[in-house]
Amino acid sequence: MKQLQIPRIVIAGTSSGVGKTTIVAGLLAVLRQRGLRVQSYKVGPDYIDPGYHKLASGVPAHNLDTWLVPEDELVPLFAKTAAGADIAVIEGVMGLFDGGRGGISSTAAIARALGAPVVVVLDARSAGESVAATALGFATYDPDLAIAGFIVNRLGSETHRAIVAEALGRLGLPVFGCLQRSDSLGVGERHLGLIPVTEQSEAALRVDLMRAAVDRGLDVDALLRAAAAAPPLSVPAPAAAAAKTVRIGVARDEAFTFYYPESLAVLEEHGAELVPFSPLRDQALPAVDGLIIGGGFPEMFLTDLAANRPMHEAISRAVRRGMPAYAECGGLMYLAKEIVAFDGRSFPMVGLVPAACRMESRLQTVGYVEATALGDNVLCRAGDILRGHEFHFSRMELTCPADDFDWAFQFRKIRTGNVYLGGFAAGSLLASYLHMHLAGNRAAAAMFAARCRAFRAAEGEKR
Repeated sequence: MKQLQIPRIVIAGTSSGVGKTTIVAGLLAVLRQRGLRVQSYKVGPDYIDPGYHKLASGVPAHNLDTWLVPEDELVPLFAKTAAGADIAVIEGVMGLFDGGRGGISSTAAIARALGAPVVVVLDARSAGESVAATALGFATYDPDLAIAGFIVNRLGSETHRAIVAEALGRLGLPVFGCLQRSDSLGVGERHLGLIPVTEQSEAALRVDLMRAAVDRGLDVDALLRAAAAAPPLSVPAPAAAAAKTVRIGVARDEAFTFYYPESLAVLEEHGAELVPFSPLRDQALPAVDGLIIGGGFPEMFLTDLAANRPMHEAISRAVRRGMPAYAECGGLMYLAKEIVAFDGRSFPMVGLVPAACRMESRLQTVGYVEATALGDNVLCRAGDILRGHEFHFSRMELTCPADDFDWAFQFRKIRTGNVYLGGFAAGSLLASYLHMHLAGNRAAAAMFAARCRAFRAAEGEKR
């Protein structure tokens, strides 16, 4: 074990919607403008907020989640990805103490695991002195948590600021700054939350407005001092890099953006060279030995995805030839026979999964799950359990008799205990609504890489 001094700070909130992403993106942009090397993180399984982080900081963000990744892997993952950074900025999820059942993967749990100071964002909209009462509750609720101070957001006027600041001052609660309400700092939302930066032409301008607001309203030097006060971390020595022995194609374009960088890095640790391709624009697959089609928003690009029949046929040929293929959520939708849009129009897709995915106006499910494999597949053996989460507005309708459908998993919702069938597994294909982090499912990554190597060897023998 070795000791690492990594300046780090958590930007948390009293609840969802208090402006954490706005403040973190603005702070990252300020730090980058100052010439600092900054690495950002998002607590929980969210894929969209990290896109704003990357736009602001210039480097990919990472997720920290103690359900998707075992807690004993959390600090090594953090230390590896923060290596060389001048400061790590961690955006919380929901309210500070909110998470899965029993508080699992809450912002507080992550902050405690990392020994990171916490700054809590207070939403002052429609409140005055009550903001101080809320702050006092957060400051004293968990004595084991290092609350460094607060940021007051969405103030309406200078008088409003003075009222809130005076109340906080009477309690001796540190304040790192205040931000005024501004519609220009808002980020557009739709059915899965914030709209990804890849779909917003004005995203860079909006992040620059966030930067200016943070630079104007926050004491960034004080935040840097708080981050530098974090204690050293004990971490194991990193493993040696593996030789590249297999090529895996990864669908990456505006429709398929939901990937955890360190999840893909686990495949690289098992000898994979990752090769991007675009289901939207490419007419053929690259020369690869396996496929991963992650989540995203295929429902927003249905016309283009449906029109690219050469890609449909290329994927179908590869899978029917035995190439291992793993698809998550949006990837499942893309591999189905069709996607039925919000307006009821139907768009043909690849057709490997005998089902249609129908978009609904209401969220179908969200939360952490355990998935028990009903048979052997490209990730695991029958009876093995994978950890992940689900979050989708579409539902799968079978286009074959239920008895003929090759269900992949029995899912169990962690919060409710509800049990149900899900996913499709046949031959070399596995597709489901499950989102996984391979750092928490390393055996699955090893098996997928091994299956891809076996396919490569078999193809070589045929040639």
